[in-house]
Amino acid sequence: MKETYKMKIIAHIRSDFPTKFGIPRQSGLVEELCSTIVFEPEYRNPDALRGLEGFSHIWLLWQFSQSICEEWSPTVRPPRLGGNQRVGVFASRSPFRPNAIGLSSVRLDSIVQHPHLGPLLYVRGADLMDGTPIFDIKPYVLHSDCHPDASAGFAAEFRDYALSVTFPPHLLQQVPVEKREALLGVLAQDPRPAYQHDEERIYGLEFAGLEIRFSVYADRLVVREVLPVQADD
Repeated sequence: MKETYKMKIIAHIRSDFPTKFGIPRQSGLVEELCSTIVFEPEYRNPDALRGLEGFSHIWLLWQFSQSICEEWSPTVRPPRLGGNQRVGVFASRSPFRPNAIGLSSVRLDSIVQHPHLGPLLYVRGADLMDGTPIFDIKPYVLHSDCHPDASAGFAAEFRDYALSVTFPPHLLQQVPVEKREALLGVLAQDPRPAYQHDEERIYGLEFAGLEIRFSVYADRLVVREVLPVQADD
């Protein structure tokens, strides 16, 4: 008999990423990214968060809502390995899993009581698309969740990977001041698919209501245009 369990969506996140393209590949890589967790009406009880204000970081258990598949594969191709080398799905953070569940550690900035939306969690460093469903929230416990002597397998060689970013001042001025550091951090993480290396190609990243158009030459990313994103009718 096949066992299943129905999980409840307790909240959704509000972030500056309307699409998957450009989202950091892991949480915490761009600490300047600010997001808000909005609870569903059933879970807007402040008592459920009592004591959480004492923790600096929290775990988010969430759904890869844009990557749900009926079938799964025992191996995947991690982007940082060039998209060609396969590893086991359980040795990766790939969204294409038997259960489309993600796990992220984020910094908890504050908890604010909203008159209509109940308690809101303001967090930093999330790697989630706007509207992502959240299944659970747990406190990050330093003495048990942090392992300073842990090994990182194939991911270790990419720990310090980053592009240098050239963002012309007249274009950067089109980005709201409070969004600039986060955007620069996102671009430095190299939003391109790992298998694409065409220096003539211009990519478009939607972020905070803007489309950032850029090219990449070797290890340097150059911003070409900043355009407002047209709102859907």
